[in-house]
Amino acid sequence: MDLSIVVPIYNEEDNIPVLCARISEALADTRLEYELILVDDGSSDNSYAGLKLAASSDPRVKVVKLRRNFGQTAAMAAGFDNAKGRVVIPMDGDLQNDPLDIPLLLARIDEGYDVVSGWRKDRKDTFINRRLPSILANGFISRMTGVHLHDYGCTLKAYRREVLEDVNLYGEMHRFVPALAHQVGARVTEMPVRHHERLHGVSKYGISRTMKVILDLMTVKFLLSYSTKPIQLFGRWGIYTLFAGFLTGGATLYMKFFEQMNMNRNPLLILTAFLLFMGIQFIVLGLLAELSARTYYEAQGKPIYNIKEKINLG
Repeated sequence: MDLSIVVPIYNEEDNIPVLCARISEALADTRLEYELILVDDGSSDNSYAGLKLAASSDPRVKVVKLRRNFGQTAAMAAGFDNAKGRVVIPMDGDLQNDPLDIPLLLARIDEGYDVVSGWRKDRKDTFINRRLPSILANGFISRMTGVHLHDYGCTLKAYRREVLEDVNLYGEMHRFVPALAHQVGARVTEMPVRHHERLHGVSKYGISRTMKVILDLMTVKFLLSYSTKPIQLFGRWGIYTLFAGFLTGGATLYMKFFEQMNMNRNPLLILTAFLLFMGIQFIVLGLLAELSARTYYEAQGKPIYNIKEKINLG
């Protein structure tokens, strides 16, 4: 199959018929063999009834219903796991993404890119609570991950299927897939896409997600830089802390023998003990993380590298 379109749905009963119609119209002249996977993320309205109706009228529409509301990332992962297309394109179900951009994303994939990220250059959202936090967050995320994109939060992206097979999604990490894919050697680019105002329903996402994104960014940064070598992070801080402990310990001894200050009255003694203890803790934590990393990779037979192509190797 050429294409799988994955759409998480949460309380979008009024948008479902229009969404399916627009996707069908956008791909009518492309001759692509595609499937539309609609994932009901525990909707409390009549969304599932609308999804069943859409599936009964078009065999290309496939429905996955989750038992409860697991969140956008989990719904997207469920769609990815059931997708069969060589290219997978997720998009929102609120009609703010435009299906007419799908052929343009596929054209960039055909140029040799593995990930094409949409950029809502003319975003139709409020500035204070949506666009401004997004601008700040995207700049911070780009700096932390080393993958510079204008719009990590845009759901409309295109992925080669083999790229997604190497990425596991947890928390709110669907927005970081381009950075995770880049880690295994994927070619990543972005392109401007259309963005429309919401016509029906209310937005499920706002500034309250900022803390979740920050915490997930810390996880992504660790995975990108230290997932196979955690001792280099924790061991480095352990050495720095031990060095600081030796300095304060030396200062304590100097004050004891040259300035006649009693050690039990010197606060540096407590600081020395604390720093030495924390330094040992950091190093031990790094060793335990190394054991966990080896267990993770070796128990699954998972290599620490990713091969794009082989020649004369069967």
